[in-house]
Amino acid sequence: MKNVVAVLFLFISISAFSQDPFLQKSSPEVEKEAKVITNKYLPELGMTGQQVLLFQQKVAEFLIRKNKIETELNGKEKLNALYKLQVEETAEMNDILTQPQMEVYKKVKPKFQPLEKIETE
Repeated sequence: MKNVVAVLFLFISISAFSQDPFLQKSSPEVEKEAKVITNKYLPELGMTGQQVLLFQQKVAEFLIRKNKIETELNGKEKLNALYKLQVEETAEMNDILTQPQMEVYKKVKPKFQPLEKIETE
Protein backbone atom coordinates (compact mmCIF):
# COMPACT_ATOMS: atom_id res chain seq x y z
CA MET A 1 0.00 0.00 0.00
CA LYS A 2 2.84 2.39 0.80
CA ASN A 3 4.34 1.74 -2.63
CA VAL A 4 1.07 2.59 -4.37
CA VAL A 5 0.79 5.86 -2.47
CA ALA A 6 4.43 6.70 -3.20
CA VAL A 7 4.01 6.03 -6.93
CA LEU A 8 0.78 8.04 -7.03
CA PHE A 9 2.49 10.95 -5.25
CA LEU A 10 5.39 10.75 -7.69
CA PHE A 11 3.11 10.96 -10.74
CA ILE A 12 1.12 13.85 -9.30
CA SER A 13 4.22 15.85 -8.43
CA ILE A 14 5.81 15.22 -11.85
CA SER A 15 2.70 16.36 -13.70
CA ALA A 16 2.37 19.45 -11.50
CA PHE A 17 5.94 20.60 -12.10
CA SER A 18 6.10 19.67 -15.77
CA GLN A 19 3.49 22.23 -16.79
CA ASP A 20 5.04 25.61 -17.34
CA PRO A 21 2.44 28.29 -16.50
CA PHE A 22 4.04 30.71 -18.97
CA LEU A 23 3.46 28.33 -21.88
CA GLN A 24 -0.18 27.86 -20.95
CA LYS A 25 -0.89 31.56 -21.58
CA SER A 26 0.60 31.60 -25.06
CA SER A 27 -1.17 33.60 -27.74
CA PRO A 28 -1.12 33.41 -31.55
CA GLU A 29 0.88 36.65 -31.65
CA VAL A 30 3.57 35.22 -29.37
CA GLU A 31 3.71 32.01 -31.38
CA LYS A 32 4.07 34.00 -34.60
CA GLU A 33 6.84 36.17 -33.15
CA ALA A 34 8.62 33.08 -31.80
CA LYS A 35 8.51 31.54 -35.26
CA VAL A 36 9.94 34.71 -36.85
CA ILE A 37 12.79 34.83 -34.30
CA THR A 38 13.49 31.12 -34.76
CA ASN A 39 13.62 31.55 -38.54
CA LYS A 40 16.25 34.27 -38.11
CA TYR A 41 18.48 31.85 -36.23
CA LEU A 42 17.99 28.90 -38.60
CA PRO A 43 20.61 29.82 -41.23
CA GLU A 44 23.13 30.69 -38.53
CA LEU A 45 22.68 27.63 -36.29
CA GLY A 46 21.74 24.81 -38.68
CA MET A 47 19.36 23.19 -36.20
CA THR A 48 17.72 19.79 -36.61
CA GLY A 49 13.93 19.52 -36.85
CA GLN A 50 13.57 18.61 -33.19
CA GLN A 51 15.89 21.45 -32.16
CA VAL A 52 13.80 23.91 -34.16
CA LEU A 53 10.63 22.92 -32.32
CA LEU A 54 12.28 23.04 -28.90
CA PHE A 55 14.01 26.33 -29.72
CA GLN A 56 10.73 27.88 -30.88
CA GLN A 57 8.90 26.72 -27.73
CA LYS A 58 11.65 28.14 -25.54
CA VAL A 59 11.59 31.47 -27.41
CA ALA A 60 7.80 31.64 -26.99
CA GLU A 61 8.13 30.95 -23.26
CA PHE A 62 10.61 33.78 -22.84
CA LEU A 63 8.60 36.17 -25.05
CA ILE A 64 5.64 35.77 -22.72
CA ARG A 65 7.86 36.50 -19.73
CA LYS A 66 9.44 39.46 -21.57
CA ASN A 67 6.02 40.93 -22.39
CA LYS A 68 5.01 40.63 -18.74
CA ILE A 69 8.16 42.44 -17.63
CA GLU A 70 7.64 45.19 -20.21
CA THR A 71 4.09 45.86 -19.02
CA GLU A 72 4.81 45.70 -15.29
CA LEU A 73 8.20 47.43 -14.90
CA ASN A 74 9.81 50.70 -15.98
CA GLY A 75 13.24 52.25 -16.30
CA LYS A 76 16.32 50.63 -14.86
CA GLU A 77 14.31 47.98 -13.02
CA LYS A 78 12.79 46.89 -16.34
CA LEU A 79 16.17 46.81 -18.07
CA ASN A 80 17.72 44.75 -15.26
CA ALA A 81 14.84 42.26 -15.37
CA LEU A 82 15.13 41.97 -19.16
CA TYR A 83 18.88 41.42 -18.89
CA LYS A 84 18.40 38.66 -16.31
CA LEU A 85 15.73 37.12 -18.54
CA GLN A 86 18.12 37.07 -21.52
CA VAL A 87 20.83 35.45 -19.41
CA GLU A 88 18.36 32.81 -18.29
CA GLU A 89 17.17 32.24 -21.86
CA THR A 90 20.75 31.76 -23.07
CA ALA A 91 21.41 29.29 -20.26
CA GLU A 92 18.30 27.28 -21.11
CA MET A 93 19.20 27.20 -24.80
CA ASN A 94 22.28 25.28 -23.72
CA ASP A 95 19.97 22.28 -23.19
CA ILE A 96 18.73 22.49 -26.79
CA LEU A 97 21.79 23.47 -28.82
CA THR A 98 25.13 21.76 -29.27
CA GLN A 99 28.28 23.50 -28.03
CA PRO A 100 29.28 24.83 -31.49
CA GLN A 101 25.71 26.05 -32.01
CA MET A 102 25.79 27.76 -28.60
CA GLU A 103 28.92 29.68 -29.53
CA VAL A 104 27.23 30.99 -32.68
CA TYR A 105 23.99 31.65 -30.77
CA LYS A 106 25.79 33.82 -28.22
CA LYS A 107 27.45 35.82 -31.02
CA VAL A 108 24.28 36.48 -33.05
CA LYS A 109 21.76 36.87 -30.22
CA PRO A 110 22.47 40.60 -29.69
CA LYS A 111 21.72 41.17 -33.39
CA PHE A 112 18.48 39.16 -33.41
CA GLN A 113 17.25 39.90 -29.88
CA PRO A 114 18.82 43.19 -28.72
CA LEU A 115 18.27 44.56 -25.25
CA GLU A 116 16.28 47.72 -24.84
CA LYS A 117 18.16 50.94 -24.02
CA ILE A 118 17.20 53.54 -21.42
CA GLU A 119 17.37 57.18 -22.36
CA THR A 120 19.03 59.25 -19.63
CA GLU A 121 18.19 62.87 -19.04
